[in-house]
Amino acid sequence: MAPAAVRRRLTWQRAEVVQVARESARATRLTLAPPDWPGHVPGQHLDVRLTAEDGYAAQRSYSIASPPRPAYVELVVERLPDGEVSLYLTEVLVPGDLLELRGPIGGYFVQPDGGAPVQLIAGGSGVVPFLSMLGHHRAGDGDVRLLYSARTDVDLIGRAELAQADGAVHVTLTRGAPAGWSGLTGRVDAAMLAAVTVPPARDPRVLVCGPTGFVEAVARELVGLGHPPEQIRTERFGSTGGT
Repeated sequence: MAPAAVRRRLTWQRAEVVQVARESARATRLTLAPPDWPGHVPGQHLDVRLTAEDGYAAQRSYSIASPPRPAYVELVVERLPDGEVSLYLTEVLVPGDLLELRGPIGGYFVQPDGGAPVQLIAGGSGVVPFLSMLGHHRAGDGDVRLLYSARTDVDLIGRAELAQADGAVHVTLTRGAPAGWSGLTGRVDAAMLAAVTVPPARDPRVLVCGPTGFVEAVARELVGLGHPPEQIRTERFGSTGGT
């Protein structure tokens, strides 16, 4: 990539907040309009910076939830009880505000090119980058599937994207299912992976995103089922958002 293009992506800009919408019991979707948006690849993220009047600044990274498109970009922010940035973004921010951001950033945990099947496996808010991939997939072709583990029905993120993906998505709830639930229940284990994900014989690219414990356990089970470690890419975050 040319140095000028890199500088452009890593330069802070002030984006207008177009919409703030409740996404789930603990998450909010932000629609932003950066004045100079270069476009993104599904799986990339943005840096968001809040700066107080006294100069104190706090910065966080958030996966991009929307598929590639001009003018607008969407983030889904999970509210953390002690998160100074997430509390502001989910409880204070309103349409018309300006938000400092830079990006898109990242080239490792992105939707693979080529015709190989792609298996996405998410725990909690780890589903956010996969929403971008599902939206992008609908505009193209290929075999892209998602296994998504959430605590309860009210914790689900991306209901619209999940519904539009038809049979390509399996959702499992780990802490109780509502009446009439027709999806899976229980934690992701070897038996569930073998039953609903792309088998290793088809040599899929596998992307796993979620809390550290979830990602490590799933990656271990995938290797045990016969998936080559080099075909598995992981993205993990702390201990929050567990399932």
